[in-house]
Amino acid sequence: MSTQIPKTYTAYAFTRKDGPLEKIIVDWKDPQPGEVVVKVLACGVCAGDEVPKGQHMPFVTYPRIPGHEIVGIVAAIPPTEKKWHVGERVGSGWHGGHCHACSRCRVGDFVTCVEGDINGVKRDGGYAEYVTLRSEAVASVPEDIDPAEAAPLLCAGVTTFSKNISAHLFGMASAHSGLGHLGIQFARAMGYRTVALSTSSAKEKVSRELGAHEYIDGSKEDQTAALQRLGGAKVIMCTASNPAAIEALIPGLTDDGTLLLLALSHDLSLPVGPMIMKRLTVRGWPFGSAEDSEACIRFVQIHGIKTLVETFPLEQAQKAFDARASSHFRAVIVP
Repeated sequence: MSTQIPKTYTAYAFTRKDGPLEKIIVDWKDPQPGEVVVKVLACGVCAGDEVPKGQHMPFVTYPRIPGHEIVGIVAAIPPTEKKWHVGERVGSGWHGGHCHACSRCRVGDFVTCVEGDINGVKRDGGYAEYVTLRSEAVASVPEDIDPAEAAPLLCAGVTTFSKNISAHLFGMASAHSGLGHLGIQFARAMGYRTVALSTSSAKEKVSRELGAHEYIDGSKEDQTAALQRLGGAKVIMCTASNPAAIEALIPGLTDDGTLLLLALSHDLSLPVGPMIMKRLTVRGWPFGSAEDSEACIRFVQIHGIKTLVETFPLEQAQKAFDARASSHFRAVIVP
């Protein structure tokens, strides 16, 4: 079953390692059992989109259409589809599907599936007019939320909206990134004392507007000492891939504190003594399932959390990709 569908559609893809995005024309393919085709309304640009560009995972092949913060409308389904219907608004994030059979899937932990699929990395993503998604990786997206604002919630949002936020004092390693600006709002909405950490004063105004109770400028004072004066951080959420900055924050944790790593980074050097004596924990958190994404969106709507975005038309996909590293907003492609 489908709406009126094209014979071909436009997408932007990496066609070689470390090459630029290039316009390609994709032949329409009907969805197979377990798949749905979605007409893309918005696709966020994420640091994870560097993975297909640089072939940072061995299974990346070319051409590859990137994009894993996808919101759109179901355009076609196979006769076997039982969950989704043509015309529904849906979305999908980094989690592109799971095998249903491995030990992790059998306990319902689909995010750690050993055969997990990845939108925009293992399979084509949302820098396109249409995208084919696996049915089990699709989340329902309400009609009353802007697609461009909803798209980043499917990766940046669901990553920071995690069960790990269980602190009385909350540290943030970046205040303006896609992860950081949402993490500040989530922590504040959950009732925690929220502290934004940055390397300059440039982000103080926006951090406080987003809900930070405190702002610690690393160019003016020792951030770890400042955290300890506040009682020490129970959780420091690291949203920037800066190993030196992350390592320097560890003394800012209080006893039984957790260093929560959300951004891919080079290896860290950890101080073993303090880790043992203060019973510190280092934990990673990758992304969320479709169900996690739906919970994240509900929370955002209830608490009035705002995704700060800058939109680009599909033909400016390269400009949007380039803007990701420098923009104070989340770049979002709107086909």
